[in-house]
Amino acid sequence: MFIDSHCHLDKLDLATYGDDFSAMVHAATERQISKMLCVSISLSAFESMYQIIRDWPQIFASVGVHPLHTDEGEVSRQQLLELSQRDRIVAIGETGLDYYYQQDTQALQQANFATHLEVAAEVGLPVIVHTRDAREDTINLIRQHGSRDSGGVLHCFTESLEMARAAMDENYLISFSGIITFRNAAELREVVKAVPLESMLIETDSPYLAPVPYRGKSNEPKYVVEVAQCIAEIKGVPVEQVAEVTTANFHRLFSRVT
Repeated sequence: MFIDSHCHLDKLDLATYGDDFSAMVHAATERQISKMLCVSISLSAFESMYQIIRDWPQIFASVGVHPLHTDEGEVSRQQLLELSQRDRIVAIGETGLDYYYQQDTQALQQANFATHLEVAAEVGLPVIVHTRDAREDTINLIRQHGSRDSGGVLHCFTESLEMARAAMDENYLISFSGIITFRNAAELREVVKAVPLESMLIETDSPYLAPVPYRGKSNEPKYVVEVAQCIAEIKGVPVEQVAEVTTANFHRLFSRVT
């Protein structure tokens, strides 16, 4: 069985399923996707996301604000604390730093990231981290404000092996997406080869970043199998082993998942 550790189910284009959410879930189940983690990117959109997933026993969720959602201003510590106690909420995030698109909001991004990390440490939940062109600041803030006990994950990883190792030292997992299947991702595949399977998660980040051979199409949880297959090929192990180990990793990190 596979787990899609990072998807945005409230953003999916369900036209191919006749706008039937249950049909999408069934399609994933048919490919042995046993669980999905629907990741929050905005507190203003949290309720609508939560209503979509709350009645599905195999779907869990996080609460947080994406670093590029600086239009929401300073993140409310109290709101994060309160929403983190909801049923089926198993993580804080996604949060982090993105200097590629918004260099002028670095100070606000850093403050919001620190708030997420501190709340996660307080409630004992792992943190889902987005990082782009902000390697040093991301690791430093994790060290300064995070908790090794609850840890976290660097999702949709595209950074260096050095950064991956620094994160693993802080009890973080490294999650790989369909990007590893892209023709121009040879350097990233070398990172996959070097990161221990016991430190990995797999994800789609759907509806974005569909893996080969679906690149350019809308992504969805059932395509996490292609990510696992690519990792298996890189590491020279059976795909069943990738599924088994990443599933165990998921349950170890997201301990609220039942």
